[in-house]
Amino acid sequence: MKTTYSKSRIIGLVIILFNVFGFSLSAQTIEGIVYESAGTDSIPLPGVNIYWSGSTQGTTSDANGHFSLRQPRGAELLVFSFVGFVNDSVHIHVPRRGLRHVMRNLVELNEVEVASRAKTAFVSRLSTVNTTQITSGELQKAACCNLSESFETSASVDVSYSDAVTGAKQIEMLGLAGSYTQMLAENMPSMRGLANSFGLTYVPGSWMESIQVSKGTSSVINGYESISGQINVEYKKPTGNERFFLNLFQNHMGRSEGNFNAKLKLSPRLSTMLLGHASVNAVAHDDNHDGFIDEPTGSQLNIFNRWALNAKNFESQFGLKAMRDSRSGGQLSFDKDRPRTQSNGYGVGILTERMEAFLKTGFIAANRPATSTGIQQQFTWHHLNSFFGLNDYDAHQNSYYFNALYQSFIKDTRHSFTSGLSFVYDDYREKLNDSLYTRTELVPGVFFQYTFSNGETFNLIAGLRADHHNEYGFFVTPRLHLRYNLDEHTILRASAGKGFRSPNVIAENTSLLASSRRIVFLNIPRMEEAWNAGINLSRHFDIRNRELSLSLDAYHTSFINQMIIDRDSDPSGIRIYTLQGVSFSNSLQLEANYEPVRGLDLTVAYRLNDVRMNFGDEIREKPLINKHKGLVTLSYVTHLKKWQFDATWQLNGSTRLPGIEAMTETHSPSYSIFNAQITKFFRRWSLYLGGENLSNFKQPTPVISAGNPFSNEFDASLVWGPITGITIYTGLRFSIE
Repeated sequence: MKTTYSKSRIIGLVIILFNVFGFSLSAQTIEGIVYESAGTDSIPLPGVNIYWSGSTQGTTSDANGHFSLRQPRGAELLVFSFVGFVNDSVHIHVPRRGLRHVMRNLVELNEVEVASRAKTAFVSRLSTVNTTQITSGELQKAACCNLSESFETSASVDVSYSDAVTGAKQIEMLGLAGSYTQMLAENMPSMRGLANSFGLTYVPGSWMESIQVSKGTSSVINGYESISGQINVEYKKPTGNERFFLNLFQNHMGRSEGNFNAKLKLSPRLSTMLLGHASVNAVAHDDNHDGFIDEPTGSQLNIFNRWALNAKNFESQFGLKAMRDSRSGGQLSFDKDRPRTQSNGYGVGILTERMEAFLKTGFIAANRPATSTGIQQQFTWHHLNSFFGLNDYDAHQNSYYFNALYQSFIKDTRHSFTSGLSFVYDDYREKLNDSLYTRTELVPGVFFQYTFSNGETFNLIAGLRADHHNEYGFFVTPRLHLRYNLDEHTILRASAGKGFRSPNVIAENTSLLASSRRIVFLNIPRMEEAWNAGINLSRHFDIRNRELSLSLDAYHTSFINQMIIDRDSDPSGIRIYTLQGVSFSNSLQLEANYEPVRGLDLTVAYRLNDVRMNFGDEIREKPLINKHKGLVTLSYVTHLKKWQFDATWQLNGSTRLPGIEAMTETHSPSYSIFNAQITKFFRRWSLYLGGENLSNFKQPTPVISAGNPFSNEFDASLVWGPITGITIYTGLRFSIE
């Protein structure tokens, strides 16, 4: 039975909720920064395990070495632990902030000196969920101008072009498209709906403090949408130790960028931060001489203002974002000032305007430890105006997100829980040529998550949520995560659970508009539903007084309902229909991390993907998915961090190509990508010089029938490799702590 809600009731609910206090689950009784000593300097140290001796309460320092941890009753000894550093402890008799602790990274053992370099990407040994922490140090190993370029050194996340004309990027995890990965910004939904195709370029790299990449189904607290994984972006905050930061970037293709962030402390409890971004790509290139611009020209302006208020047993955060992104592509001969006709050539124009507001506030119980209440709220307005050749696509989206949480424990802090309720409102207005599509989604839900921990040996997280969709009805989402230490050096993690998502067919597949093939809907899309299960086994070895870390991942995803995009069955069209049969993904990955010599970090990884589904009556490989991928990264830092040298090599396996008449090959070839960067550090600023795709590999024909873009054979959506060749870039970073 369909549930209806009047607009007046919805608006009233929004007004009421925005006046309700909200979110924060993290207490800030003890707050400080952990450093490592480097000569006369001290460098913030991420990934340090910090916990109260004799308790199960602990945390990990973030990308800037910052930590915040509640002090339980009777606990006075705060322990600091990190591989390669001396374990240390501090007596805390009264709650305090501004704690500064320096880890000793040199250990003398019988005249043997052991040193360790802080990891910039790691999985915490205390984490129950298989989550990789990517710090700002890891992001600076490459150009990283936006979120889409943040995974060049990641073995788990693949990024590629969606098509050959718009510059849109897409991610892939566990062999599945990015739409099955839940995207979060500080634990609130991001890049949903209309932002799915281009949202990765909306997050400037210098704004990010860290990224958390989780494989498989994640916590029920954040919703029901995670199927293949979850990516959470943490932005820089007014409470951080960076007072001002400036980043300037330029590449030889004509792309220029400028980024800054500045914070101001207005009082001991109130602080604010302003983050800005401006970029322009003014030069059109056609290096493969097919008549089409390799990367669209355009510009982006992005600004973010956020506030933080911290008081006794209370904290609140508020922020506003505004962005305008404009890009133009298509044939070099196209003139955007002339009418769009076949004689004017094939053009692409995309204008995006977006605004976001969020409020997170909360209370910490004064008389009960490890207990807090709070609410998250977010409002998003998104407008997209675009054309692809003679096709017009205009869309609007208004969204509201509400999440109320209560966290406490049962009997003692070994048994903790988080319960709450959520509400999601999405209103879509899409117009494709003369066809208008409108849709309003309302999803109230409740959830409960139980966590058990007996210290460092065994952790369990069991969650259950129930939601009601006004179009798809009632559904239940169960999820389970386990972590067990087999011995001092071996950790086993396992997860299983369900995920759901409401498909946004056109918005999530705008690349299909860059084709002359007809889009045919054989039936009305249903809510997608899938099970995901996986294990992670990690083992740590001591070799030559340095740690070798090995990690093995195995994940299986099986769909119950799925939206199928069939490029094979009809040579003149693209069929979209609900899954009839089976659809699954198997992903197996092995990764090794080691420091062979002091200052040199080495990562080697290899992954196999097996993704198959029913296309009509036949089970076939999903097209445009790499069967395997190899990765090798090297990062060397000289003594006292004066110079840093980074290199990345990627091996991308072959993919099945859709069986259309214009393509003679059934599979793409394997190819390699090589990136490198050199950074020179000074006290407050650094210079970097780098190159991408130094092997200069390019997909031979990214645009099919480029000479006749209005023919039935034209297709720019079948991209499996790089579109541009060697790119050289340089930049400057300046910061004041």
